[in-house]
Amino acid sequence: LPPDASSALSSIAAQAAPTSLRRRTATYLALTKPRLAFLVVLTTTASYSLYPVPSLLSTAATHTPSLSSLTLLFLTTGTFSTIACANTLNMLFETNHDAKMTRTRNRPLVRKLVSPRAAVLFALAAGATGTAILWYGVNPTTAMLGAANAVLYACIYTPLKRIHPINTWIGAIVGGIPPLMGWCAAGGHYITSASSSPLSLTDEASALLFSSASAGGWLLAALLFAWQFPHFNALSHPIRHEYFAAGYRMLVSLNPAMNTRVALRYSLLMFPICIGLSYVNVTDKYFVITSSAINSWMAYEAFRFWRSGGGESKTAILTARALFWASVWHLPLVLVLAMAHKKGLWDGVVRSVKGVLGLAEEDDEE
Repeated sequence: LPPDASSALSSIAAQAAPTSLRRRTATYLALTKPRLAFLVVLTTTASYSLYPVPSLLSTAATHTPSLSSLTLLFLTTGTFSTIACANTLNMLFETNHDAKMTRTRNRPLVRKLVSPRAAVLFALAAGATGTAILWYGVNPTTAMLGAANAVLYACIYTPLKRIHPINTWIGAIVGGIPPLMGWCAAGGHYITSASSSPLSLTDEASALLFSSASAGGWLLAALLFAWQFPHFNALSHPIRHEYFAAGYRMLVSLNPAMNTRVALRYSLLMFPICIGLSYVNVTDKYFVITSSAINSWMAYEAFRFWRSGGGESKTAILTARALFWASVWHLPLVLVLAMAHKKGLWDGVVRSVKGVLGLAEEDDEE
């Protein structure tokens, strides 16, 4: 497995002078789980960029769909802050258990680089700041989703890890909410422009989450939800005994064969989800073809993992590693492809090229 980013930052902090800015910066950044936080921000911004902007908000000069860069700044900083809150609380609640696992035993709270009190204050400050940024800089619905996701991760998913394997499904919901936040952030532009008077919180949430225009956001959330299983089920396989020894009730430890079946099942679910994005006009029809190539790669590795049975064999270890790396590449590739195949994007490019070449007027005359 790749080294845990928080553990790596903790090592950097431990080598610095006790009162230095370098030590404090590395320590508090380690509390945020920066690699995971970056992934969350990436999925949020990808969803924001994929929102099919109505023509009244399109850039007049190029006819290319675009949204507010300032809103995007508020969205990314607010999302990072709320996930920093959730990750810090997660480390606080799991300090004793993190100490029992090789991948997490070097995290800052385990190594006592920061006190629990300071970590609590940091988490509360990050959560409050992130929610406020999302509320005032984006919209209340996005802010409520961000705050609810932090609570879901820290207060429900985290304790469930020591109670029942269903924790992985709760964790997958946590992973699916950020794309929904990005979709709501983009959709807020439309309802703000279309409405003559401010909407109530209930009306805003209903318009952003439960209207026909929200289908794309839910599909992107489903994509992230499904992706969690091949990724995490493969990642957890090499350290399944450590999970068990640390007191975690994970599927990979309790039922390795079912762990492989779940990974395969959700890998296959990627196909209809990507087809759905094209069906609801978030992407063009060619996305079905290009995404299927990437989905087939991950599904193939998931099939090999399933065939291995997920036990102690060398084949199981090798196929788990192959599926893990396939999942690592799969998500950014599919999101980049979706953005490249965004519905209407290439129409805008063609119109821009025609305008530069002076072909637009000729077409109109014909």
